[in-house]
Amino acid sequence: MKKTAILTLAMILALSLGVPARSLHAEAPPIKIGVLYPLTGGAAAEGRELRAGAELAAEIANGSFPAIQMSMAQKAGISSLGGAKVELIFKDHEGNPTLGSDLAKKLILDDKVVGIMGAYHSAVTKTVSAVCEEQGIPMINDSSTSPALTQRGFKWFWRTTPHDGTFTKDLFEFLKGLSEGKVKGVAAVPKAQISGLAAACEKTEWGTMVSQTIEEYAKEYDFNLKKALLYTAKSADLSAEARSLAGAKADALLFASYASDAILMMKTLKAEKVSAKILWGQDAGFEAPEFRNTLGEDIVGVLTRTVFAPKIGAVKPVAGQVNDMYKKKVGNDLSGASARAFTGLQTWVAVLEKAGATTPESIQKAANGLNLPGAELIVPWEGIRFSAAGKDPGQNELGSGMIGQYQKGANGEITLEIVYPFSVATAPMIYPFKAF
Repeated sequence: MKKTAILTLAMILALSLGVPARSLHAEAPPIKIGVLYPLTGGAAAEGRELRAGAELAAEIANGSFPAIQMSMAQKAGISSLGGAKVELIFKDHEGNPTLGSDLAKKLILDDKVVGIMGAYHSAVTKTVSAVCEEQGIPMINDSSTSPALTQRGFKWFWRTTPHDGTFTKDLFEFLKGLSEGKVKGVAAVPKAQISGLAAACEKTEWGTMVSQTIEEYAKEYDFNLKKALLYTAKSADLSAEARSLAGAKADALLFASYASDAILMMKTLKAEKVSAKILWGQDAGFEAPEFRNTLGEDIVGVLTRTVFAPKIGAVKPVAGQVNDMYKKKVGNDLSGASARAFTGLQTWVAVLEKAGATTPESIQKAANGLNLPGAELIVPWEGIRFSAAGKDPGQNELGSGMIGQYQKGANGEITLEIVYPFSVATAPMIYPFKAF
């Protein structure tokens, strides 16, 4: 008897016994992706957001959500791999680069993951990506922003998020626009009134690079960086730093801090009665839900760079759909961290779909040829396409940033309004920042 006849007979028998026909076919094995985030420690708040964002993306990729206008929501698994589901294996690196490196090795050698995503802290991503490069295992970085990460010539490393060069340039374009009357709701402010800057950044790989980038752009845009200090992440006391900032008498205070540091810095500035016309944070702790929940109205007027704000949903329905799902699951809106984690996993799904195989070489080729359209993304980027050459190989060429400002709505709720780019501003800017 021919094989097809046997299969047909088996299906008839199975159906007569009430056995679903799909059980006759072996399901494709899950595709394991290792995900490294800080789930405990000083950046645990961000870690929880990152994990929730990645988990929601996996849920959508593995299920069927026809109302969501993105390819991965339509297919219930990786169709080019027989409908295989994505399985995320999370590991907690605690913000420790050495631990991150060790966990990456375990994921690759013991868990047999096809690739890795993470790791938020740029210092951890630096060591984890080095392990991946040595092992020839793909890593897609969703949330680390040190420019140096894509300047090493790695062949197995791709980054979806814009880096701090882009984000910091946005800040100076915003300040320039403020002096030119481009900011919604604010008359032109003479540059001399906002040219004095002071920066305080935590001194891991990320904060150090932010500080350097601020210094470079201050010179390029002809601003006066009066003070630039680095402090130890997870500090128990930032009084000395706050007093140093006060002594600089700056017009704008600029920060790169994780959640616990950002909260402590704001409390200390208030206690020391330190203020300025502009307070700006480089995302991270300045956008963590705990920052808003802990400090309440004290953050009204604070600026933060971001890649996501709930108001995006008004002009991009897919962003609103996913944000509604996230809020129902987690209890708060997507943040820059969770939106980037979602987008990172979405990129992994697109790469696997394009690859049609799980060998490192197949994934590498697919990543290098990826062109994921912006219409499918929840972030307001033109898309995801990785640079193949130049000084930033593996960097997404189509990403962009925004600047949001915390404002109090008519209902008393504190929301993040978009103030830059100027063309998509959702509310007039509060200027100057109110004194504590």
